[in-house]
Amino acid sequence: MTDQATGPDEAPPGKPTSASRTTLSHIMTNADTNLLGTVHGGVIMKLVDDAAGAVAGRHSGGPAVTASMDEMAFLEPVRVGDLVHVKAQVNWTGRTSMEVGVRVLAERWNESTPATQVGSAYLVFAAVDAEGKPRMVPPVLPETERDERRYQEAQIRRTHRLARRRAIVELRERRAAEGLDD
Repeated sequence: MTDQATGPDEAPPGKPTSASRTTLSHIMTNADTNLLGTVHGGVIMKLVDDAAGAVAGRHSGGPAVTASMDEMAFLEPVRVGDLVHVKAQVNWTGRTSMEVGVRVLAERWNESTPATQVGSAYLVFAAVDAEGKPRMVPPVLPETERDERRYQEAQIRRTHRLARRRAIVELRERRAAEGLDD
């Protein structure tokens, strides 16, 4: 099969969810701790952004930048000595953006017990060209019922993000018109 070139306004061929899915694993050390002696949330967030960025770049076939992070949830503390696995996949794609879902799991480095989910997040990435301008991304093709559910949930989150943005812009415009510019 040969690749067909696409024009600037033509979407590249779709890619299945599994094509860009990835797992990033990292062992937590003393350098990762906060004042409470557990792993700092910012360390986990960086791992989440790194894994999501790799998935977004793989899916879009080039550079992609973080546009937003939604619903970062910390479910359990992570400790020094935990082996953290950050699993990420593209859930949904728009014209130039994509939502990446991330699950964070942890297990003790020296035990053979199952990993426990300790966090989750949704990030939106924008694909960019060499000049930093938005570029088209391939549609994501859900492969399983779970992928399809994630795709539908991502559409709901997108609708809420856009509605929230519109409401904030309208409020600011109203306040500015009333002379309450702050």
